[in-house]
Amino acid sequence: MKKRPVNRKRALEIIGNFPLSRVLVLGDLMVDHFIWGKVSRISPEAPVPVVEVTKENLMMGGSGNVVSNIRAIGGKVAVAGIIGPDEMGRWLVDELRQMGVNTEGLIVEKERPTTVKTRIVAHGQQMVRYDRESRQLVQPDSIDRIVQYVSDIRDELQAIVISDYNKGIVTERLLEGIRQIVADRRIPVCVDPKRNDFNVYRDFDVITPNHHEAGRAVGVENTHEINAKGRTEIVRIGREIMRQYGFRAVLITRGEAGMDLFERGGRDFHIPAEAKEVFDVTGAGDTAIGLFALSLASGASFREAAYMANKAAGIVVGKIGTATVSPAELKRVV
Repeated sequence: MKKRPVNRKRALEIIGNFPLSRVLVLGDLMVDHFIWGKVSRISPEAPVPVVEVTKENLMMGGSGNVVSNIRAIGGKVAVAGIIGPDEMGRWLVDELRQMGVNTEGLIVEKERPTTVKTRIVAHGQQMVRYDRESRQLVQPDSIDRIVQYVSDIRDELQAIVISDYNKGIVTERLLEGIRQIVADRRIPVCVDPKRNDFNVYRDFDVITPNHHEAGRAVGVENTHEINAKGRTEIVRIGREIMRQYGFRAVLITRGEAGMDLFERGGRDFHIPAEAKEVFDVTGAGDTAIGLFALSLASGASFREAAYMANKAAGIVVGKIGTATVSPAELKRVV
């Protein structure tokens, strides 16, 4: 029987450290707007279904979902990002404050809307999604203010997550500012990437792409075949990312195929996915990087942190839609 990377006693010790650990989440804040309804007829105006709305709800998306996951599991969290001078921006601020998260790291850009993704769902099926956003680079002054905020709180941090949804906040100016802040400190920086060129994230501690993102970073054209090709291909991709970009570790999430961790020095480790009747990967990447970073902040090794992240992601994929994990749920499965 393959030895577990962390025994139950050690896993509970890491969870016990969560309330003592503070993680900064820096990246693209969004609002996920869901409109739920039912369809019983086709419009007479055009060949499209008419959705009769039954309810609506708002959730924090993008880097905000990483914040939600860290708070739900009991960790302390700081947040930095850009919002617009609009109703959704105010909703985000209120929601974060209700969670007990300080909002001093949020910068309002007057000409920029808060990113909102609206999904219309009927009978469990997403009918359409429409986005309100700007993908222009944020203003240099806004970046400088964020970097100053991170510098001000750096002594309170045990880890940093950079959650890049490629909406304009994660610029080279920002990344260089973060590199300078952590240069003389032992604060691990974990990056969730959305770009094909990982060079912009070079030399940070950990990167957590899914297998599609990992494949594109090393020139794989048909990333849908990566999991089908088995472990040999994912090992080649993981080691190539390590060789090219100087990370201390690479954690590749692979949906139903689990996760693969690659560490400096040639060590790699496969973690199978948890078997689930429901396998909804919505938000699972946010859960994985949030729990990975929080575990590192709580004294875990890369391998221990990957194990904890996989267990948490396994809980989330068993739930419909964007979800979080409670300490009690995680304690039951470690």
